[in-house]
Amino acid sequence: MTDAPARLAEVTSRIAKAAALAGRRDAATLIAVSKTHGADAIRPLIAAGQRDFGENRVQEAEEKWPALKAEHPGLRLHLVGRLQSNKAEDAVALFDAVHSVDRPSLVAALAKAMDKAGRRPDCFLQVNIGDEPQKGGCAVADLPDLVEVARGAGLPVAGLMCLPPADVEPAPYFALLARLARRHGLDGLSMGMSGDYETAVTIGATHVRVGTALFGERG
Repeated sequence: MTDAPARLAEVTSRIAKAAALAGRRDAATLIAVSKTHGADAIRPLIAAGQRDFGENRVQEAEEKWPALKAEHPGLRLHLVGRLQSNKAEDAVALFDAVHSVDRPSLVAALAKAMDKAGRRPDCFLQVNIGDEPQKGGCAVADLPDLVEVARGAGLPVAGLMCLPPADVEPAPYFALLARLARRHGLDGLSMGMSGDYETAVTIGATHVRVGTALFGERG
């Protein structure tokens, strides 16, 4: 990973250019998705200045991130994969943001865990924007109820998250998520990955989740 700084600089530059193209004064937060990559692959990115990282599974994150966070105070860890309700307490203890809140039962589990821990990670509500049965996320029609339940439970709802269908133009799906966020008074938009993060930024993404473009193919 001697080229980690160059990869990070390239992605950061592309984000800034996309933001400028859209007339944005702010650039999206880059989340380096480090799933399946060990600490030795992560440290060069930290050394190059990256501070936000993403993981898909609680158990994998628990194996490598407590030590890394102890070594490097100020890192922010994002859970970007599906979360089982019985792992809510572990997630609240380790992560600074959860991007996959998609059902009332998980809202209840997270609220209970946050009250117990006295720690309140940011929460993004995941929308199944392409209505795909194999993916997590609440249906578009169910989003108003989920927003109401999450706010009523006291979750710090930061915004919405989506994974558009593969192999199709993502822009309409990103635009739909942006409209839904505005409708509910939410500023955060967690959308865009290695293949489409520039498009997401031009449409208003506040957080992009990039793995392969930073780490190469999965280990």
